[in-house]
Amino acid sequence: METLSLTALAGEQLEAARSAHAGRSAHTIYGGHDHELRQTVIALTEGNRLDDHESPGQATLLVLRGRVRVATSADDADAVECAEGDYLLLPLERHNLAALEDAVVLLTVVKKL
Repeated sequence: METLSLTALAGEQLEAARSAHAGRSAHTIYGGHDHELRQTVIALTEGNRLDDHESPGQATLLVLRGRVRVATSADDADAVECAEGDYLLLPLERHNLAALEDAVVLLTVVKKL
């Protein structure tokens, strides 16, 4: 069996995001584009976001550090704020993710091949 510290990886990705021009960094820890299951640790610095995008399948988000907001509309009228330890089933419709403070999330996507 192989183990991985999400705490350590979250710290590494957050440091990478802080030094990146776009203010974000990601590392896939399991799967990939040709797999049915993919898990990715994503770090965003405060004020940065992932703009509206489609999900390739059912997806969940686990906040490992910080606070984020997820919304399905441009005006964020339906936004949900999540903090460390919160788990969210992401909508199948277009959505966006914004960092309210430096944040790290674990995104899990199950897609149909």
